[in-house]
Amino acid sequence: MAKEIIINHTSHETRVAVIEGGELSELYHEREKTMRLVDNIYKGKVLNVLPGMESAFVDIGSERAAFLHIDDILPEHEIFGEPSNNNGEQQKIGQLIQEGQDVLVQVSKGPIGTKGARITSHVSIPGRNLVYLPATKTLGVSRQINQEKERERLKEIVDRLRPENAGFIIRTVAEGHSEEDLHSDINYLVSIWDDILEKYKTLPAPSLLHSDLNVIFRTIRDLFSADIRKLVVDDKSQFNKVRQFVRSYLPRYGSVIENYTKAEPVFDHYGIENEIDRALGNKVWLRSGGHLVIDQTEALTAVDVNTGRFVGKESHEKTILRTNIEAAEEIVYQLQLRNIGGIIIIDFIDMETQQHRQMVYQTLKDQLRSDKARSKILQISEMGLVEMTRKRDRENLNRYLCDPCPYCDGTGQIKSPSTVCYEAFREVRRSCRRNTKGSVAIFLHSDVFKYIQEEEQEAVKLLEDEMGRSITIKLSDDLHREQFELYEY
Repeated sequence: MAKEIIINHTSHETRVAVIEGGELSELYHEREKTMRLVDNIYKGKVLNVLPGMESAFVDIGSERAAFLHIDDILPEHEIFGEPSNNNGEQQKIGQLIQEGQDVLVQVSKGPIGTKGARITSHVSIPGRNLVYLPATKTLGVSRQINQEKERERLKEIVDRLRPENAGFIIRTVAEGHSEEDLHSDINYLVSIWDDILEKYKTLPAPSLLHSDLNVIFRTIRDLFSADIRKLVVDDKSQFNKVRQFVRSYLPRYGSVIENYTKAEPVFDHYGIENEIDRALGNKVWLRSGGHLVIDQTEALTAVDVNTGRFVGKESHEKTILRTNIEAAEEIVYQLQLRNIGGIIIIDFIDMETQQHRQMVYQTLKDQLRSDKARSKILQISEMGLVEMTRKRDRENLNRYLCDPCPYCDGTGQIKSPSTVCYEAFREVRRSCRRNTKGSVAIFLHSDVFKYIQEEEQEAVKLLEDEMGRSITIKLSDDLHREQFELYEY
């Protein structure tokens, strides 16, 4: 299915949307104030070891200590390429690490809520065609490469070229690539690992040894393939960088890159802002008139399916079946778009026959096949309940864009000051492009006003330079925290 990648870049925030088959399928945010930690590699220091939990907390230099479980620990000599000498015996955590010890770790799951990042000693370094696993001898091939002859060809090339005691996973995009391409990837990844090891020897703990690419180039590395119809960038500077990157490393895709120059904001033009607002609500309408209610708690996410105003033209049971099948398709879409993970309970409308329950269950399973996140799903119970889990490696969209509501003591949510701030900046851009003269005043709630004063003064100056207009930030306690007002004078 043809895909489009839409990139909205400003000095304070980058947003990347993936549109598949005309629908927004994935959304990534990256803000200068809260940079992504996942896949970063650190030299950390063990703060304390908890034998009862078979885990440890490690200082990697972030706000909260990172969590390291025994299953994610490799002995130091194995990380650095030396063979294991424990004869396969299960070791206790105290035998593997001690308090005050330096450790080489990678963030496998970013901070979520009040929890710190989860880390591992099993380092993996992604490249364009390969993922390098320096501490194993694994040689794997993506399951999405279906032809056995091609799988064997790729394995033979990588096995012949890889360093001793080094593992690789061959990515889907490697299909059809030459030995020269794969050799280049291997040399590049090995050089990165050598640089990490050199830094580990010389830098104090905690220190960042290697950071992954930013969201724009990570998207190009991981998603660019023959099914990408176009990549649109609305910032001229970033467009030039992307074009140069693609010309150097992926020349066959150079023709799909476009610089968006229209006055209308790029996410407005492609209908993405509306989809984001829809994804922040707890009610989602289905095409038939039924709806979903999605409630997220600390422990799990509950999805309730309702017929709503849909009454159907057939029997009651067929109306229920149609609503449930439509809901199953929409639920998987919403899980992906909202980055929902952990335990998920789906309450479908009760169905009388096992055949109908099986049809809805199969629809759910079929839709999950296209989901990149791993999931486990149990059969629908007689009460119409489905229990499932979905792997979570980053904050879901709701928690990333919103803060717990101060007006209702956390029972609901509102947008964070940074989100309202950036919405106000986008509205300034819209207004200035419609009217080219005069100054602009933005009236904001005190929380958002304070955030701009403390964190975004430079962003206001950049916005003034960009728009060629004077912009004044003003306080208004009459406004709700999510509201702002623009005046031109």
